[in-house]
Amino acid sequence: MTDPTAPADAGEFLRERLGDAVVADRPLGPLTTYRVGGAARWFVDARSVDDLLAVADARRRTGVSVLMIGRGSNMLVADEGFDGVAVSVAGFAGEVELPDRVENGMSVALCDDGDPVEVRAGGGAALPVVARRTAAAGIRGFEWAVGVPGSIGGAVRMNAGGHGSDMAACVIDVGLIDLDDPDRGRFRTAVADLGLRFRASSLPPAQIVLDARLALHVGDRAAAEAEISEIVRWRREHQPGGQNCGSVFVNPVPGEVTSGGLIDGLDLRGFRIGTSWVSEKHANFIQADDGGSAADVRAVIEAVRRRVAEATGYHLRSEVRLVGFDDTDPMSFEEAHP
Repeated sequence: MTDPTAPADAGEFLRERLGDAVVADRPLGPLTTYRVGGAARWFVDARSVDDLLAVADARRRTGVSVLMIGRGSNMLVADEGFDGVAVSVAGFAGEVELPDRVENGMSVALCDDGDPVEVRAGGGAALPVVARRTAAAGIRGFEWAVGVPGSIGGAVRMNAGGHGSDMAACVIDVGLIDLDDPDRGRFRTAVADLGLRFRASSLPPAQIVLDARLALHVGDRAAAEAEISEIVRWRREHQPGGQNCGSVFVNPVPGEVTSGGLIDGLDLRGFRIGTSWVSEKHANFIQADDGGSAADVRAVIEAVRRRVAEATGYHLRSEVRLVGFDDTDPMSFEEAHP
């Protein structure tokens, strides 16, 4: 059994190695789109692969729990916080590398529409940034991601998607580091070995996405930017803003049965527990009040899931990762089924 002082020991060890990149009692709520929840015992603003290797070393020595944070778009942190080391890679893995030239030696602007182009994006890069930068360069195939508020790393892990596409459709391979096997260093894994499926993957929790190579194609810049504008317009019209994580539940039968439709069928829009409620605008969005409680958000998630199961037989799988709660959320790791 791990010594209860392990998090403090881990922090002291990391401070010796990483200095001011390590902060104690960092609030995590502001780093998530729900903007609720408590603090991490220790927080590391990783600036290199070596920093991640130091975290892996601390984990091996002390048994401390490690939480990787991207854009925090599918994460709910308990009000009590996270008793471990939270790590952000945004400081060094947020880059987007666009090709100046392609294999035939011509600039992208001189290539024919449809010609393949590879783009490399860091694991901490925001999907909307990658979508806008590629579109502005006349590179198409990633416009769908402009409305997804996550990072490349998180998007690979859950095979994020929308508007007719997903990560599985464009990832070539990913650069990884394994906290369970730090001696392996940085390595690459092909998309075929990631087990990508609808809103899920087989990527082990200890393997951290440092970057992804994307297979996109040359296209008309104006058309790409127009598609992005249309996606943004559609999302503003049909989805709420405010403090939420986007869609909470995976559609149980993609293309046929939607979670939002099941929730709507039970007239649950506006259903509230304390400081959290089901959006009036989209039934698969669960909102949090400013200064609200993570416990209330979870209570609404569980209540909605229970009511849907009782009324329809569908057991909805949540896309939300629960952090710091006393118990786990097994339905986050199971396929929804009727």
